Amino acid sequence: AEEAAASTGFRLTAVRREPAVRLQHSASGLEPLAWSEDHRVSVSTARSIAVLEQLSDVHSGGQDMVIHRTAVPAPAAACLLKVGPKKEVAECKEKFASSVDPTVSQTFMLDRVFNPEGKSLPPLRGFKYSSWSPLGCDANGRCLLAALTMDNRLTIHANLNRLQWVQLVDLTELYGERLFEAGYRLCKADSPCGELGDFPEFRRRHSMQAPVRMEWSGICTTQQVKHNNECRDVGSVLLAVLFENGNIAVWQFQLPCLGKESITSCNTIESGISSPSVLSWWEYEHNNRKMSGLIVGSAYGPVKILPVNLKAVKGYFTLRQPVVLWQEMDQLPVHSIKCIPLYHPYQKRSCSLVVAARGPYVFWCLLLISKAGLNVHNSHVTGLHALPIVSMAADKQNGTVYTCSSDGKVRQLIPIFTDVALKFEHQLIKLSEVFGSVRTHGIAVSPCGAYLAVITTEGMANGLHPVNKNYQVQFVTLKTFEEAAAQLLESSVQNLFRQVDLTDLVRWKILKDKHIPQFLQEALDKKLESCGSTYFWRFKLFLLRILYQSMQKAPSEAPWRLSHEDAKVSISDSPGMGSTEDDQEEGTSKQASKHSLCDTGKGVDIDDTAEDSLHQSSDIGGREPMEEKLLEIQAQIEAVEMHLTREHMKRVLGEVYLHTWITENTSIPTRGVCDFLMSDDGYDDRTAQVLIGHILKKMNKQTFPEHCSLCKEILPFTDRRQAVCSNGHIWLRCFLTYQSCQSLVYRRCLLHDSIARHPAPEDPEWIKRLLQGPCTFCDSPVF
Repeated sequence: AEEAAASTGFRLTAVRREPAVRLQHSASGLEPLAWSEDHRVSVSTARSIAVLEQLSDVHSGGQDMVIHRTAVPAPAAACLLKVGPKKEVAECKEKFASSVDPTVSQTFMLDRVFNPEGKSLPPLRGFKYSSWSPLGCDANGRCLLAALTMDNRLTIHANLNRLQWVQLVDLTELYGERLFEAGYRLCKADSPCGELGDFPEFRRRHSMQAPVRMEWSGICTTQQVKHNNECRDVGSVLLAVLFENGNIAVWQFQLPCLGKESITSCNTIESGISSPSVLSWWEYEHNNRKMSGLIVGSAYGPVKILPVNLKAVKGYFTLRQPVVLWQEMDQLPVHSIKCIPLYHPYQKRSCSLVVAARGPYVFWCLLLISKAGLNVHNSHVTGLHALPIVSMAADKQNGTVYTCSSDGKVRQLIPIFTDVALKFEHQLIKLSEVFGSVRTHGIAVSPCGAYLAVITTEGMANGLHPVNKNYQVQFVTLKTFEEAAAQLLESSVQNLFRQVDLTDLVRWKILKDKHIPQFLQEALDKKLESCGSTYFWRFKLFLLRILYQSMQKAPSEAPWRLSHEDAKVSISDSPGMGSTEDDQEEGTSKQASKHSLCDTGKGVDIDDTAEDSLHQSSDIGGREPMEEKLLEIQAQIEAVEMHLTREHMKRVLGEVYLHTWITENTSIPTRGVCDFLMSDDGYDDRTAQVLIGHILKKMNKQTFPEHCSLCKEILPFTDRRQAVCSNGHIWLRCFLTYQSCQSLVYRRCLLHDSIARHPAPEDPEWIKRLLQGPCTFCDSPVF
């Protein structure tokens, strides 16, 4: 009865979200799904990693989720681990394959670590695991993707131009070279290794560099000494790689990660765990001190935290000795581990919740640091699934955990604190009630907990298994529109791009209802009056743009085709055409309907769409109210955009004032920006007036105008979007610095809101910092 009540209560928010994305190949690996902080879903398959990027497109009127799809292909060549000189390795392989001892020959022939190419065995292709780095690690300030193939190749990839993934570094190759140079010893004090011709030594060298899992840490700060002995803080990120023999390699990358040259160190830790299966970072903040460690789980059951000692990391602390969380060798393999930072309401301090999937059970451990030391509370949650848990995901904002088994049942576990530790309340989500009869292979939760992504195949029908399996990634809502809107209004992130899953729920609601709910409008107006943060202005702009798109009519026919009447005349006048008028009408209507379906969901410029809709409205009577409504919304959009532009202009002028000590041509049209700000008599901002007065006094009547690169005429600053010289040459303006982009190559916002120029080598550091900023209208990164 409790399960039925919980399921009924959850059905209010568990709604199917279109579209379902069909995979070209079968899913592979133990945890095939991962959702990054910048809203990209990686799906490990037998031939590639499919990457699905969720976009909250403000230029599309379609109600479906907007997804941009790319892929990271699997390498064509098999990965051969470096265990010695090539000639010696070939001789040893031939020796082991032809050995008369079946324990040697059969073990060698059947072990795919030794024989990744397979020969008579099927080829070992596909990906075993993928892991996303935190936000802000690549050159564009987005997430890096670490990918582990079935044949043990570990690589790091970046999506620099949105259409193609670039491999930055092959860590398997680098680690093999390091071991080869060190004589396959972790430290010089170790005893010399044996001969490669001995099968145990041959196996040892493979197991010490065959990755099992890898996980990224949070971004930490290191100190770098300049040539003038000044210290500057540099961001860095750690990647921990767990190997088959239990060793853990911790790679340190300086940010942004550009390739092999960004690697600053690599340390190897001996975990002492036999048959390791899973890895996770433990990151804990106590009294403004960040502590860190590595949680390792075994296929035999034990779980423990290992200290990670790193030098030159600012404010970094670790444990003094390993902490055992579960020590029983109960033969329940640890499949997945998640570590969630929480706040204990009774103890009034932060704590860490560690959850691990062990068979059909969930093991949990609450870690709390007090004056007495590290307190550990642990237990198991039973009765969740009848089958083993195949995937687990966690919402790190509220601590909710999701588990799934292969029979299409998902459990939501909500932690509830008690005086001493905590307990879990769980609800059952039957995916069969949402998608029909399905089998599940993996789940992932969006960064803000709005969506659940699921890999499904067809389930049993009439007691029979399906003949063919079609792998799909499907989405389920976990929050209502009201919850998403409230979370956006009370957000501490103040960034729309980092909350795309929440804004997509809001977008879906407005497109369906064709109006902004009254409670959301009133709450947003109160925020604008009390706070005035540009985040709420950007949120208001987002709502107005979606409302504008919801009122647009889909074009009835293709604009480049002949009109219906012209088509009938041209067809009837042409010789040799014997079709009837009915057939012509039917064909025209089919073409028009096809075009309207194809155009739904495509990005359309707002101004062009407004003009098209207004032309259609003027032709047909009775549409004046809609035309007036569209004009009113468009005026509001322009007013909000102008407000955001002025606020960013004030920021740019502030940077100019702070970084120029004398009359100097900063290459930023400072005088033009000042004149543009003061050109509107209705704009009365005391802060802007004082700032402009100081800047004009410092400029000492100098104007430093921009000149057209084609005709050398002056480019006046009369428009924030473009610059037009007296000879009619038009140059687009950079929305970050308001300089004219006088080149054929420039960057563009993710949602095509604005453009920005590339940093030049002669630009000072403060201008380069300005050019690293996101879009001032939608918070999206710039490519």
